[in-house]
Amino acid sequence: MTTSIPRDSRRPGSDSETTPTGTSSTRDRAASPGPAAIVAVKKIFAAETGNFFLLLGTTLFLIVFGLAMVLSSSSVTSYTQSADFFSGFARQSLFALIGLPIMLIASRMPATFWKRWAPVLILGSITLQLLVVATPLGVSIGGNRNWLRLSDSISLQPSEVTKVALVIWLAWILSLKADRLHDLRQLAWPIVPVAGAAVGLVLFGGDLGTGIIIMLIVFGALFFAGVKLRFLAIPLVFIAVAVPLVGLSSNSRSDRISVWMEQCSSASDYASLCWQTVHGWWALAAGGVFGVGLGNSKAKWSWLPAADNDFIFAIIGEELGLLGAVTVLVLFAVLAVAFIRIIRANSDPFARIAVSAVMVWIIGQAFVNIGVVLGVLPVLGVPLPLISAGGTALVSSMLAIGIVLSFARQPDAARAGVASR
Repeated sequence: MTTSIPRDSRRPGSDSETTPTGTSSTRDRAASPGPAAIVAVKKIFAAETGNFFLLLGTTLFLIVFGLAMVLSSSSVTSYTQSADFFSGFARQSLFALIGLPIMLIASRMPATFWKRWAPVLILGSITLQLLVVATPLGVSIGGNRNWLRLSDSISLQPSEVTKVALVIWLAWILSLKADRLHDLRQLAWPIVPVAGAAVGLVLFGGDLGTGIIIMLIVFGALFFAGVKLRFLAIPLVFIAVAVPLVGLSSNSRSDRISVWMEQCSSASDYASLCWQTVHGWWALAAGGVFGVGLGNSKAKWSWLPAADNDFIFAIIGEELGLLGAVTVLVLFAVLAVAFIRIIRANSDPFARIAVSAVMVWIIGQAFVNIGVVLGVLPVLGVPLPLISAGGTALVSSMLAIGIVLSFARQPDAARAGVASR
């Protein structure tokens, strides 16, 4: 009996080769898109830094937390206005969905992109703000002329766009003048006229709160750019003079400042000027340590004006208690740590100044809002970043954080950009 050695059934030119076990060969597995796609995704995320994920994760958590609180705090007002408990939440969710891809796309842009568009952004934002105060397109809400009516259902707050534009433009100008910051004349031009126009138009519209935040952005950019302290005294003097003048230029603002200085101790002011502040205090007091439970606020039942916006921190304290309020403070502290780490990881002056300005904006505005709710500051009409209701404010804040993320992704690329200039 003869035996034969089994011949290899695989042919060199065959495209469908199989192993003795019947599984596909290496060639087929390589052709499969699955492993290649996984490797590509891993490479994308491997390029990111720990600072990137720290900032992105904290930001997304604050946005989701804000949506939950907007749903709770706006449900009653939404029903009285539109017979729909979820209309305010749906609107805020829509802006969050718009802001998310904007933030992620911004995080992929190189520093050269922001430098190229800085002049266009600042010119466009100032033009929009001019349309608000000088044309019938401007709309007054709550005594402040700070909205641009685009249609019956679409409005825009150009002052929020101005914040982003100023961050990029100031970082660009100050980085170009890095070796001339000791010369006051070189420093003043063109920062004083451009920043002055941006701040002046906002204050002319009566929005003192936003005007203060924009002045903080300018001051923060100058400080972190390394401008001498004696030069910084000039904007401080301007702030010290401009804020009281604007505050006293309107009867409503001057009255709010007066009752704030008296700490709402007058019984006659309770039903008018102190109503919002006092009910904010009561909401915080009612929450205790653990809160009354998410959705169980009593203040939101038309007792607390702007419960989903300027005074949403009071609703957080009422429903989630001291623990919830402290958690919000901790989250903003984590944001500050992420900003500082990104600043330290970059050597490009443009990136460092831009991140610093965004940090002063987001963290400063958060503590101004919380200070207003606690009664430390007079009522200014400043929302809590990433949490309060407000579409333009949310998208602008997400865009600003996207810009910071672009510097957090690959700080070495920023260094290479400096070396190549």
